[in-house]
Amino acid sequence: MIKLLSYLLSKGVVTQKKLLPTADPEWWGFPDVTTEACAGAGCNGCVEVCPTDAIEIVDGTTPILNLDRGACIGCGMCIEVCPTKTIVNTTTYAVATATREDLILSNSGKAKIETVKKTPRTNLHIFKESVHARVVSTGCSSCDAEIGASGNAIFDIERFGIHIVASPRYADALLITGPVGKAMQEPLRRCYEAMADPRVVIAIGTCAITGGVHKNGYTEANGADSIIPVDVYVPGCPPHPWSIIHGVLVAMGKAEPYKQYPAVAG
Repeated sequence: MIKLLSYLLSKGVVTQKKLLPTADPEWWGFPDVTTEACAGAGCNGCVEVCPTDAIEIVDGTTPILNLDRGACIGCGMCIEVCPTKTIVNTTTYAVATATREDLILSNSGKAKIETVKKTPRTNLHIFKESVHARVVSTGCSSCDAEIGASGNAIFDIERFGIHIVASPRYADALLITGPVGKAMQEPLRRCYEAMADPRVVIAIGTCAITGGVHKNGYTEANGADSIIPVDVYVPGCPPHPWSIIHGVLVAMGKAEPYKQYPAVAG
């Protein structure tokens, strides 16, 4: 025991003290959209390489580029082919949003998408001290692994008052991973209904938001939004542990969600 204690003390503290530190510049993060002019249909490189149709270019006098982080898997190919630096790499982990609209980035200063308007939650303060979360995996081991990693000594999710529980009856928050195919839609709904109010739902990862590479297939795996109401969206394939922690803190009302600029619903 003395040898083990001596070994642990010699290694020092590995827990990252700073909340949501800036990532190393060499880290391949999410694509970000600047206000730089897009080359439009004359280029179209980013649209052609995107494997999930996450990018749309509206051509005109001034081409508008919209990038949907809810569909983006972070492959980075659009960053590599963009000649105008309209799409660039970002090194922030704080990418969780409180609305689906805020996942749409645009070089025009606004993004117009078809969406259901949602009444903002006003009771999140009740979770500010602590929250108990139930994880429902509908088919994404990578996101599950990152949620597990968020509890290791480096990130230590429990120091923020976030605790993972086994039963929805003890849970305040529901963390959903995977694309939610037909076989998991009813179990997910039943898990949600087993939770007491107030409750929050967090979609973890691209698949849980839109279905990702699985969307519009025969399994109807198009994310959680059409099955149960979602309060916070954490994009990524998979999201970094810091992004997951940021998403839960947003759901607790302890952190500000990411917002490029207000989107216009229509």
